Amino acid sequence: MKENIHPKYFTTTATCACGGSFEIGSTRQNIRVDICSACHPLFTGKQKLLDAEGRVSKFKKKYAGVTPQAKKPVKKKKPAKKTVGKK
Repeated sequence: MKENIHPKYFTTTATCACGGSFEIGSTRQNIRVDICSACHPLFTGKQKLLDAEGRVSKFKKKYAGVTPQAKKPVKKKKPAKKTVGKK
């Protein structure tokens, strides 16, 4: 290996938002993560609702006071005349 080109490697502690922590090897010190294997639904088998408000109710709340505009009538195109060839 070449000298002085590789980053320093630390044994550091990774801390999760749930409070769990574990030691890992990394090029960074003091790592914070949002989710870990102790709180992830795939590993725990429990579903945690992070967003209490659904997409549809959020959309309805956002556009509650807006009234739709009246649509303009669509003009129909007249069919093209067929020309009969001369014999």
